[in-house]
Amino acid sequence: MNDSKNMKNDSPLLALKALGQHVWLDNLSRALLQEGSLQRLITEDGIDGVTSNPAIFQKAIAGSPCYHDELVRLRNSPLAAEARYESLVIPDIQAACDILLPAYLSTQGDTGYVSLEVSPALAHDVAGTVAAAQRLRRAVGRENLLIKVPGTPAGVQAFEQLTAAGVRVNVTLIFSLTQYEAVAQAYLRGAQRWLDDGGNTAQCRSVASVFLSRVDTRVDKRLDVIGAKPALVLRGRTGVALAKRCYSRYLEIFHGPAFATLAEAGVRSQTPLWASTGNKNPAYSDLLYVEPLIGPETISTLPDAALAAFRDHGCAATTLTTGMREAHSHNVALRALDIDLGEVGDSLQTDGVRLFGEAYEQLLIGIAQLPY
Repeated sequence: MNDSKNMKNDSPLLALKALGQHVWLDNLSRALLQEGSLQRLITEDGIDGVTSNPAIFQKAIAGSPCYHDELVRLRNSPLAAEARYESLVIPDIQAACDILLPAYLSTQGDTGYVSLEVSPALAHDVAGTVAAAQRLRRAVGRENLLIKVPGTPAGVQAFEQLTAAGVRVNVTLIFSLTQYEAVAQAYLRGAQRWLDDGGNTAQCRSVASVFLSRVDTRVDKRLDVIGAKPALVLRGRTGVALAKRCYSRYLEIFHGPAFATLAEAGVRSQTPLWASTGNKNPAYSDLLYVEPLIGPETISTLPDAALAAFRDHGCAATTLTTGMREAHSHNVALRALDIDLGEVGDSLQTDGVRLFGEAYEQLLIGIAQLPY
């Protein structure tokens, strides 16, 4: 009787882990830490990672009284703007890492990570990104930290160098299969360099964050402009198709000869992470970027609303490998309408860097002005 009751009350999110998919929270704030909300998500829903970005911290710091005393102190501080920001968020990152340490230890470093992003102003600066990543890694001082680096051409170069130096990285702002391919190949090169230099293979860990909802938002606008039925029937399908095509390529690379030597040496594969999973179009399912993309060796990072939606009415089933042929056909159909997903991805990445940069600048200004 009690076992039946417990089964009934189990969160559907726990079933995702049983299917080989980790769920990370796409949010972090001091309130989540101090009020015990993050610990409850870990205990009740099986959440075993956290991602953050400048926009998340901007909202957290501006909207919570938890930072009030430190903001008052910083008003008269000689610290530069970026140092003030880091003095606020690094303790939050450290606390989240400590809460997730059991997951990190129990999986021998497979999961249990918290992501902290380098300044978006460095998106096109290889040396600056490498230096900032190393500095933040030392400042946080936690093994279960992932440094977030953008998947720009410069960011990919920096990522390879960081991997070769044993730094664990979350490569973010990936919007196309071409960008994903570049990131995966950089991981292979960086991991091989680390191995050749005698590095501990257990130190190699990376995730590749593929953004989904923004792709549909951009492509759907172009399809609406075309207006014909062959275009309109393609709406709301590009993000999921992108994820499936990236996963197909992941299987080819990391379960194929390109990774075989590294795998034999004990290097972990680079895990695909589904990001931007909050639906931005109310006409679509609120689980559009969750339910069709459930599969092993992946991470789904969910904002609060998507977490709540899956907890309420989500269906856990292995779906990621179904519809692979349709995903390819979708890409072909878009090309026939002169929609180039490579160009779309490059444009979205440029916009993503700009938007994160704007959020970061507003955050630095806000820290100087708050509390009012």
